[in-house]
Amino acid sequence: MKLYFASSLLLVLCLSFGAKAMDIYVAKNGNDNNPGTEQKPVSSLEAARDLIRHYKALNGLPKSGITVWIGEGEYEQEKPLVLNENDAGAPDALVTWRPYKAGKVSIIGGKSIPFSAFEKTTDKQVLNRLSASAAKNTMQINLREYGIHDFGNIQQYGHGMPVVPAPLELFFDHEPMTLARYPNVGYIKIGKVFDPGSVPRIQDYSNRGALFAYTDVRHEVWAGQDDVWFQGTFQHGYADDNIRVETINTKTKQVKLTTPSLYGVGSGRDFQQYVGYNILDELDSPGEWYVDKKSGILYFWPPAHTKNSSVMVSMLQEPIIVLENASYVTIRDVTVEAGRGIGIYMESGSHNLIAGCTVRNMGTSGIFMGQGAKQTFPFVTHDDYSGVPVSRSIGSLLSQLYRYTHWDRKAGTNHGILSCDVYNTGTGGIALSGGNKRQLIPGNNYAQNCKVHNYNRRNKFLWSGINVDGCGNRISNCEIFDSDWQAIYVRGNDHLFEYNHIHHVTLNSDDTSPWYIGRDPSDRGNILRYNYFHHIGNPNRMNMGIYCDDSSTDVFVYGNVFFKMNTNHGVLFSNTGWDLKMKNNIIIEPISYSMKVSAHYYTWYQGGGPTMFGEGGLLRKRLLEQVNIGTKPYADKYPALANYLDPIVAGKEWEGMRSKRNVFSGNLIVGGSQNPVSLVGGEYAQCDSANNYRTDRDPGFVDYKNGNFNLKADAEVFVRISGFEPPPFDKMGLYTDAFRKTGSGNAPAALHPRRE
Repeated sequence: MKLYFASSLLLVLCLSFGAKAMDIYVAKNGNDNNPGTEQKPVSSLEAARDLIRHYKALNGLPKSGITVWIGEGEYEQEKPLVLNENDAGAPDALVTWRPYKAGKVSIIGGKSIPFSAFEKTTDKQVLNRLSASAAKNTMQINLREYGIHDFGNIQQYGHGMPVVPAPLELFFDHEPMTLARYPNVGYIKIGKVFDPGSVPRIQDYSNRGALFAYTDVRHEVWAGQDDVWFQGTFQHGYADDNIRVETINTKTKQVKLTTPSLYGVGSGRDFQQYVGYNILDELDSPGEWYVDKKSGILYFWPPAHTKNSSVMVSMLQEPIIVLENASYVTIRDVTVEAGRGIGIYMESGSHNLIAGCTVRNMGTSGIFMGQGAKQTFPFVTHDDYSGVPVSRSIGSLLSQLYRYTHWDRKAGTNHGILSCDVYNTGTGGIALSGGNKRQLIPGNNYAQNCKVHNYNRRNKFLWSGINVDGCGNRISNCEIFDSDWQAIYVRGNDHLFEYNHIHHVTLNSDDTSPWYIGRDPSDRGNILRYNYFHHIGNPNRMNMGIYCDDSSTDVFVYGNVFFKMNTNHGVLFSNTGWDLKMKNNIIIEPISYSMKVSAHYYTWYQGGGPTMFGEGGLLRKRLLEQVNIGTKPYADKYPALANYLDPIVAGKEWEGMRSKRNVFSGNLIVGGSQNPVSLVGGEYAQCDSANNYRTDRDPGFVDYKNGNFNLKADAEVFVRISGFEPPPFDKMGLYTDAFRKTGSGNAPAALHPRRE
């Protein structure tokens, strides 16, 4: 009977569309038994997909492609919408998913709850735990009455640990609400440490939680409660963690944590701090909430009381939309939101396009390209990591990439993320991958004209606005902002970063930067040109602008504009870099040097030199095993890397321990240090500086006071620096197109291939 019915539907579709482009319609008031016509739409996205599959199986792909028109409304996904090779289009016959008549379409990984269903909290036991103002304003709802029984569990996650799906989260008017925490603003400083706990970073796997003194008496309210969690930076300002409290002893004023942090726990530094959360007693301000998992009651202080307010809770742990082995599929102008994991996952295939979409309020990443990894080593670890690739999951991706830098994550090729907004995500905004690092085959994947912000709600350091790996991918005209942490994290070769606008990042972290690469000299050929960086960093922390960390090579920084770089380690900082070139940039009001180069392996020799370079060392594995710099394609494309591992003193020093061929030239510097270049650590800190112009006056900007850093035709810099090219300041940042109606730049269409 089912087969006969499906065949009947397809007969209707075939008679309707013939050789024309095929249109399938979805509507909230449709029926999945309908044929999917405009008059008789289906009601689910899966039903529309199945119609595509049945039609293609019988008739092949229509010459002009297929469009799925989605009617306005919210489509709750209890499982991922999976699109694969059966749902693919062709170069001239795309399969496109888009809203019908420009309606607002939201694809949700959770459930909507009517705000009118919330009631005032009257339970005296609950009210007695709240402040007077919270008691007056807190409302509640029994989630089980709305079919919500899976509340999830908070798990440990952080630096060196697998990314895990979020537990249930609450969103009000499409903004994430705060699981009741203390303090509401700022952090608690760690007191005297009696036991730092075991330190997995040095292979101590005794699995012992830390013991330390608390510095705020508010801890005494939490004593004896189950499932209290601390999130913060417990040892280093670049290593976040999320750890459950085992006990709070009000007599000794001490906290015992259940599990270790990767580097152990320390105190006394400005960034050694945390917040406490998942505590009903701390529900004391608008936007905070708490769920009692035993009763199923969610308590909430709403930030507004509006009749039509939207309330959602996240449910789906898997990605909301999955593209696996699909090609020539376009998803455009929809909102994807309120999942516990990834918003859109892409693996293999080619020429897929995510355009004009909003991806927000996700527990982990917004848009994730390529496989993740599952750790198989049983403890929190660094050097002993082992794992296997997995699909539809992030897991221990960064640990896997650190161990296997040449890993091809099967991201596919020529995929685009165009004019999308990605924000309020838990684990970075966009993860871009593609290409083969070992063979230096480009992926040609790109993120373009995207706005990415507020992307570290859960995981912090290393999970940036955009992470990129592989070979030959591009990030252009993106605006990335509002993060205590990094904007772009780079692995791999021959990536291009151009016309981006990056600001207000690395605001509350240590040893961080808006753009980072490091620890693999074979990561070469990366270009940063025509980007605008401003209001970056924290002068009280160790911050850099362009951070070419341990052993970075061949990064070309050209034609960028840097303004208000509060980076006390330089606008560009390198630890023993090779072939780092910073040319033709405008650097305005830096608080320190414009370029700082450290002879890192001579100041850090005992800690890192031999183990990085020596027999079996990390860099030797990366340069001779994971790729081979002595054979094609590396020997042909990067001959300057050929002698990197040649010994200077057998068993003690290698060529790679000495910086080489770094250049700072043709740059305009306004303010900052009288000497723009700093060399530290001894004679092997090398950088050639020439033909730069530094001034304390307006060098001829169109409007210095109001931040218009275009140069007038008669600007002094053109006299001072022969051949100086004015950076295309107006073209940096977002631009308008068919998907984005407002922009911050005027980039020409020729620079931005786009499909509609």
